[in-house]
Amino acid sequence: MKRFFCLLCIFALIVPVSAAELNVPAKSAVLMDVATGQLLYEQDAHTPLAPASVTKVMTMLLIMEAIDSGRISWNDTVTTSEAAAAKGGSQIYLKVGEGMSVSDMVKSIAVSSANDCACAMAEHIAGSEAAFVELMNKRAKELGMNDTNFVNCTGLDDSEDAKNHKTSAHDIAIMSRELLKNHPDIKKFTTIWMDTVRDGAFGLSNTNKLVRFYPGATGLKTGFTSQAGYCLSSSAMRDEMELVAVVMGCETSKDRFAACKTLLDHGFAAYALIQPQQDKVEIPVKLGNADSVSAVPSGMDSVLIDKGQKAMVTQETELLEQVSAPVSQGQRLGTLYIKAGEQVLKEIPLVAETAVPKLTFGQMFSRLLRVLTMAA
Repeated sequence: MKRFFCLLCIFALIVPVSAAELNVPAKSAVLMDVATGQLLYEQDAHTPLAPASVTKVMTMLLIMEAIDSGRISWNDTVTTSEAAAAKGGSQIYLKVGEGMSVSDMVKSIAVSSANDCACAMAEHIAGSEAAFVELMNKRAKELGMNDTNFVNCTGLDDSEDAKNHKTSAHDIAIMSRELLKNHPDIKKFTTIWMDTVRDGAFGLSNTNKLVRFYPGATGLKTGFTSQAGYCLSSSAMRDEMELVAVVMGCETSKDRFAACKTLLDHGFAAYALIQPQQDKVEIPVKLGNADSVSAVPSGMDSVLIDKGQKAMVTQETELLEQVSAPVSQGQRLGTLYIKAGEQVLKEIPLVAETAVPKLTFGQMFSRLLRVLTMAA
C-alpha cells in the first residue's frame, strides 16, 4: 500500500516559439534557460558560422575551470610572450615580457575582448595557444558542442586556417550556460561597464552595451569580424531566472543588441522558474537498528514553467508505507511527480538519506529482553 501527498505546484509544458513569432534579425539565434538548459527559441540553431570574439566564452570557461580547480590563481602573474603581444584586433597592447595578474587579464578579456590577454592566458594554462585550442575542442566535445571546431582562442578569422573556425548559436548557448551556471565569479567581470588596468593607467569599456542598458544583464560576450558579422552571447537574470540569448551574423551592432533584447524580453515575459518543495518524510523500517529512515529528493532541480499555465499543475508525492532492513543510503523509497492534469512532466526520485543496517541476532535478543522486562 502507498500513501500520497498532493500539493499545489507550478509547472507546465514548455514549447519553444517559432522563428515567425519573433523578429530576430540574425542568421542564427537561440534563447536558453541557464538553470535547466531548456531551449525557448531557436532559429537555424545548428548552422556552423564564424563566431568572432564570442569564441572567448570558451576561453573564459577554461580559465575559470583552471582557477576553480586550483591549477592557477587570481593573483598569478602572467608574462606576455611575443606571440601574445603580436595579436591584432581588440587588445590592451601588452608589451613583450610585461607581467599582469590573472585577474586583470580576465577583466581585459571579459570587458574589452583583449586578444593579447586571451593568448597570454592560453599560454599560461597550456604552454602554447595550439595546446590550449586542443583543450577548447576537447571541452567542446565533452559539453556536446557537435557543431564546433576551434582554431584559435580569440576568434580572429583573418588567416587561412581560421576559415575552419566555426561554431553555432546552439553551441555558444551551451558553453555560455556552463560558464554562468558553474563559474558565477565570471560575472564580477562580465557585468563591468567601465574600469581600468595597469593601476588605472589603461581604461576599459565594455563592448556589450546591454550591460549598461538592459535591467538584470549579467554578460556575456560580443564578437565582430567582416566574415562573422555582428555576434553576441548575452545573459540576464530576473526573479532568480537567468537566460542566455545568442545571435550570430547580424548586419549591424544595433541589430545584435536589439535581437538579444527581443529574445530576453520574450523569455522573461513568457516563463518563470520555480524550485519544487519536498520536506523530509520518515518511513518506518522493519527489523532495522533505527525505527525509521528519512526519504529525501535525490535532486531538486529547478523547473521552468509557462506563466500562462500556472493553475493546471500539481505536485504529488508517492512513498512506500514501510521498508525492510537493511536499507542502503540512496535506496529508492518513492517518487515526487510534477504533473499537468494527468500528464507526468517530471519525476524526482525520493531516496533514503542514510543507511539503516538490519538488526543482528544479539540486538534482537536484547530488544526482546527489554520488552519482557518492561512487561513484567
